[in-house]
Amino acid sequence: MHALPRIVVLGSHLTAALSAAEWRIFVVTRRRPNARRLILLPTVELIEADPYDNAAMTAVFRGADVVVNLIGILHERAPRMTFERAHVELARSIVAACGNANVPRLLHMSALNADRNGPSRYLRSKGEAEEIVAGSALAWTIFRPSVIFGREDSFLNMFAHLMRRLPVIALAAPNARFQPIHVSDVIRCFMQALDDDRTIGKRFNLCGPKIYTLQTLVEYVGEVTGLKRPVVPLGPALSELSARVLELLPGPLLTRDNLASMKNDAVCNGALPSPFTFAPNALEAIAPIYLSPSAMRSRYDRIRSRSR
Repeated sequence: MHALPRIVVLGSHLTAALSAAEWRIFVVTRRRPNARRLILLPTVELIEADPYDNAAMTAVFRGADVVVNLIGILHERAPRMTFERAHVELARSIVAACGNANVPRLLHMSALNADRNGPSRYLRSKGEAEEIVAGSALAWTIFRPSVIFGREDSFLNMFAHLMRRLPVIALAAPNARFQPIHVSDVIRCFMQALDDDRTIGKRFNLCGPKIYTLQTLVEYVGEVTGLKRPVVPLGPALSELSARVLELLPGPLLTRDNLASMKNDAVCNGALPSPFTFAPNALEAIAPIYLSPSAMRSRYDRIRSRSR
């Protein structure tokens, strides 16, 4: 029986696809119960460890063919978790552990517009992390997606949630532009990169087929969910005020740093870059599957059933 290729994944989105492709997968998590749904997947092993502990990560990485880093945050939870710690320090820790464990390959999830001189702390930290990865001796590949959508996303689902609770949506940065890409397309690019040496030493911007303004996306969510609400676009001053207020809430919907990130349009020039030749999924073909009224009722029924 041939030995399965070994991969260490920090983050779980890729795990099911890798398992189906017969990789032996080690998923690193700080709290094992948080990733318990992955236990049932064949070839998957959960390892509870601190990703900032170099000795622990070196031990976990030893013998691996590839390490994949998918970890990232959109909101800081200072002082415990900041962009600097989640993106920059973690990238430095992973690169060092890969070197110590002689792991040859690293796939790294970044973000579109990542730049150490970017307009927000989020984008600056993502840019610094890219520099750490690209400056290493590893065979690295960096992916820089626009906003990612999918059944469990925190983007379209967030607006659907708001529309269930609010009669009117006051929308900050209504003209910010996005080119959303479906999670399955991002996973497909990661999977291809594992076997394609042409991707080594390169950064890839990943976008879907269509550009939208934020207001257009919010209005579309209202149409699909059947929860259409009036959308009131806010100008720069009121957008800033809205972010100042919302960032004080637990689990903030919007922060001033998010607002600063949206100063740069999260769009790409054309289709997926070579060597990724497939056509990405259209948002309109996927979103109704999980946002339509019948899909949402089914989801709530499952939640109620589980919670009794």
